[in-house]
Amino acid sequence: MSSKSRSKRRSSSEIFGLDQLWVENSKRRLLRDTLRANEQRDYAFRSMILSIPAGKVSTYGDVAAAAGYPRYHRAVARLLHTDPVDQLPWHRVVGAGGEIKLRGVAAHEQRLRLKLEGVQFKGKRVDMERFAYLLKPWEVYE
Repeated sequence: MSSKSRSKRRSSSEIFGLDQLWVENSKRRLLRDTLRANEQRDYAFRSMILSIPAGKVSTYGDVAAAAGYPRYHRAVARLLHTDPVDQLPWHRVVGAGGEIKLRGVAAHEQRLRLKLEGVQFKGKRVDMERFAYLLKPWEVYE
């Protein structure tokens, strides 16, 4: 094999490095995109959140996926953080596994609101087996 053909071929470690770089760059792009407001995406998230009935909860990831934006759970959190408190039932959206992701007084308020709706907890987490709501996008969109 000539030295020219050897220099043109890339080693597997170089290819792996390029793949890793591509993955890291796409993660950064996704993170930047989730932090920006997007009317169409936010409308889809609002529709999903408003469809969660009282006494049920859903996760940030489930809301994002049902709205057609899998992996955009941070964008759901951003929307709930930036929208006025009285517009959405923000307390019905929890972290994966039923964990309340808010801190301090907001976490206490979310837990209290959920208890008032009849949601029960297992320790610090919502009992997801009984109170998780399966989002149905086909019922929300007309």
